[in-house]
Amino acid sequence: MTSFDASPPLNVWRALLALAVVFVMLTTTGWTASRGHRGSTALQASLAAWQHGSLHGHRLPDPDAAPGRIAHFFASLGAHDRDLLAHRYPLAVGNMNGAPVPLRYEANRVALGQARAAELKRTHDNRLTPAGQQDAGRREDHFAALMGKDRQILAFDPEGSGRVAEVFGDLTRAKRISVVVPGVDTDLFTFRKTYRPYTAAYGMAQSLYTAERTASPGTRTAVIAWADYTAPSGIGVDAATAMRAEDGAVRLNGLLRALPGAPVALFCHSYGSVVCGLAARSLPGRVSDIAVAASPGMHAQTVARLGTSARVWAMRNATDWIRDVPYLELGGFGHGADPVSRAFGARVLSADGAKGHAGYFDPGTDSLTNFAEIGVGAYGSVRCAHDDDGCRAGLPGTTTAGRA
Repeated sequence: MTSFDASPPLNVWRALLALAVVFVMLTTTGWTASRGHRGSTALQASLAAWQHGSLHGHRLPDPDAAPGRIAHFFASLGAHDRDLLAHRYPLAVGNMNGAPVPLRYEANRVALGQARAAELKRTHDNRLTPAGQQDAGRREDHFAALMGKDRQILAFDPEGSGRVAEVFGDLTRAKRISVVVPGVDTDLFTFRKTYRPYTAAYGMAQSLYTAERTASPGTRTAVIAWADYTAPSGIGVDAATAMRAEDGAVRLNGLLRALPGAPVALFCHSYGSVVCGLAARSLPGRVSDIAVAASPGMHAQTVARLGTSARVWAMRNATDWIRDVPYLELGGFGHGADPVSRAFGARVLSADGAKGHAGYFDPGTDSLTNFAEIGVGAYGSVRCAHDDDGCRAGLPGTTTAGRA
């Protein structure tokens, strides 16, 4: 796998290309494209109602309180009161880190039902254009699908293009937890795809969950498809900067601090690796691994600069166009060093079988198999990108022998 620090002339050319791309983006989309994102009206309204609400004459805790404080509050309630709060403030409870996981599922089902009813009403609103009514119908269909009997929705925000997180497996009883962090063009409406399903967050997580169960049938695992941040739309200014990733990193750490006490591995694809890189310094100690694929950079020059005790893994297949982006950071644009370069210092994994920029979670690929082995903690079974098995060096319970 070729590193981008091989030849000074090539680096100069790429730096000039990066500046040209930045100039074009600024003159065509405008700097304002990457500035403030409007918050969710529905979610903020639910949180405001919670903040002004009460239960049996007592004020409710601050919804932004530490997850432990929130967990203690809900543990002090009976089942009836918990259910009452979930139905009275569904979006607040459904997105509240520290609330019991099953209660979040219940609250988000209520919130989805309300959002679906609102969109169904809009499909018959004569004040809307036919196109507006059709859009409402599509939104209603998406909300209905998320309400399926087998769906476990851990977070939901209906505003705009929306945000969502979904769980595969039993999160409360899991011995290992994996979190899939996707990249650009991820929202509530691209969360699951029929065509090329493993390129979307839902399909990535579902594929990883199946692979983990195959890798270690006796290990109770859970996988979260985490599309609960506002990802950049397309390859533009937002994707070239860390502004979306900074907010995503805060949200990701909020989730991680509230998860049950099992070890956690992060699997970060494309721009999602920027989110994980910025989150790294503040990760809870039980995050054991960060694995990135198709990364444009992690906003660091080396693994050491990430400031994390987690193991850092990286992979990129030979047909991924991301290999041709300029790996630099200049004036707020770009995301730093190439994570698969030797100088960066990550454990570089094989991605054999993966094709293109989004093929890393396809069944039968080395990339997916490696992710699954990391997810279940079977480090001795991972396959390195290079023949020297360097990615497995120093891991407990491993030998220098490669996998057959």
